[in-house]
This record gives sequence, C-alpha cells and structure tokens, in this order.
Amino acid sequence: MRVPSTVRSSIWAPLAAIVVLLLAGCGASAPTTSTPSAGPAVDLPALVRQVEASVVTVLTGSGVGSGIVYKTDGTIVTNAHVVEGARQVSVAFADGQQVSANVRAVDRVTDVAVLQADRTDLTAATFETALPEVGALAVVVGSPLGFEATVTSGIISGLHRQIPGSASTGAPLVDLIQTDAAISPGNSGGALIDGQGRVVGMSQAYIPPSAGAVALGFAIPAANVVDVADQLLASGTAQHAYVGIQPGTLTPQIAEQLAIDRTSGVVVLEVVPLGPAATAGIRPGDVITAVNGHDTESAEDFIAAIRAVDPGDRVELTVLRGGETQQISVTVTDRPAS
Repeated sequence: MRVPSTVRSSIWAPLAAIVVLLLAGCGASAPTTSTPSAGPAVDLPALVRQVEASVVTVLTGSGVGSGIVYKTDGTIVTNAHVVEGARQVSVAFADGQQVSANVRAVDRVTDVAVLQADRTDLTAATFETALPEVGALAVVVGSPLGFEATVTSGIISGLHRQIPGSASTGAPLVDLIQTDAAISPGNSGGALIDGQGRVVGMSQAYIPPSAGAVALGFAIPAANVVDVADQLLASGTAQHAYVGIQPGTLTPQIAEQLAIDRTSGVVVLEVVPLGPAATAGIRPGDVITAVNGHDTESAEDFIAAIRAVDPGDRVELTVLRGGETQQISVTVTDRPAS
C-alpha cells in the first residue's frame, strides 16, 4: 500500500538535495576544519595519553575507519557503515601492532557493529552513558583519511540532533550529539571523549564545508552504543521498535497535493501489509502529527520517537486524514530481520 508516485517523488527530490551534502565519516572527501574552543583548564596531552590505547584504526578492503576497544578480550565497537559488507577486517593499534578481526555482528538501524580482534591484552575504554552538557569539552580521537591517532578538540554543541533528509536514505541519523571538534572521513567509529577521558559518543558523520557548514560533526551517544553492543554480543541482533510504515517529511507542496492545511508532519508513504500500523488502521497518505502527544514535524522526529519505545509498547499516533484529526493506537513489534 503506497501513496501516489507523484507525491513520493515530490518528497524525495528536496530531501535528496539535503542528504547529498551529508557525508558519512569514512568516505574519501576533504576533511573539515575547526578551531579548538576555549574551555576549562584541561591537560589535553595527558587526556590523550589516557585514551589513545583504546582507539584503533579499522582497515577494510574499501576504506579506513576507526573503532573503540570495548573489552580487554579484543572486542571492539565501530560504525556498521565502516565494515559494510565485510566479514573480516584489520585493526591497527596505537602501539603499532596490527591484527585481523572478525565482524561479529552489525546493527544497521543504529549504525553500530562489533568486531572481535585477534588480541587480548587491550585497554578498554570507559563509556559514560549519561549525556554530556552542551558547552562541555569534546575531544575526537580517530583516523581521519588514515592518519592514525589524530586528535581534534572543541565543545559539545548540541544534543538530540537529527539530520534533515537522512530518513530518505534508509539510514536515518537521529538523536545524535553535535560537536564542533573536527570529524572527517575515517573518524567514523572513533571516540568522542569528555574532559575525564570517558567515551561519551561514537563519531558517525559530518556536514562538509561544501554545504556551507563550519565544524558540524555528529556522534552516536555512548548509551546507545553500549545498549546495542551488549545486545549484539548476547544474541547477535538488537531489538528495535517497529511500526511498519515508510515515513516522509511533509512539505507545503505535498500538503497541497493531499489537500490538507498543514505544512509540517510525517506523511505515510507506504504501509507494510499485516504490520503493526496496518493492523491499527494506518493508511498511505495519512499525516502523523504527533507520537504520544509530542509533535513530529519530520520523518526524523518520528523515527527518533519510535526508537525511544520498546517492542510491545503501545504508542498513540495523532493522525490527520481527510481534514480530520484522530487518535490511533499502535502496538509496536520488534523489527523483523531484513
């Protein structure tokens, strides 16, 4: 069940223009630059020495990324997109040693992967699962463009960030930490650390200067990394709430085509047959304006709201259909294996 192709194409066109400006942190484009921001007096060289053994370089057949030592037994976490399509990679450590590593499990929804390196004398990083404060010191450690153990610094610029248009690519970037510490291709999967040397996030993406951006980098919060990594280690998969729709951000043009008096919201582009949304009565062309009473102005807002609930939970969707607003209750399930 889908909305008309004219509506779908009208949504994708403007979003594609935004997404093409967003580069994952392990591509092959020019790095961003930033000037370290002033902050509390911190011995940065000592801070780097504290964490450098826990950040690694991940080498695949198609590129270079970064990783973080999760356990002393060789368990390493990185971004799923860093090891996309690989079963085995190489991992280089700060002491110069390089070993092979198996890709144990991957979760594409959150962009987290777990590796098992052929080495057991490692220094595990300390993960801080509480969110950092905006304005706090932020230090990025990774291997941008293959330059191992590169350090950049700045501050935490924002929390709960979403990248407009990313949902249209199939890999929505939501609920992220924003920093002005430079993140470049190759930093993906590396560490974003605080002034105590704790990992507060995993570097994931940046918006390049060609988009008019200056020092806009993003990281997955440490709490999300830990939650997903522990699930992957326990069972090889991670649970995620699943509604069974393809969401798109409503635009004024689409609102006009659907003959509704609204300029923001989430248009239901497709409903999966027999899925939770279909069972609850959601239809293609419906516009979701809120989840559990919280406004959803974009597809990224909707995805972030659904990620915050667990499989089996019931969510209340505020739905605009044919000019009338109604409440529809949906019991979410675990996302089916793809």
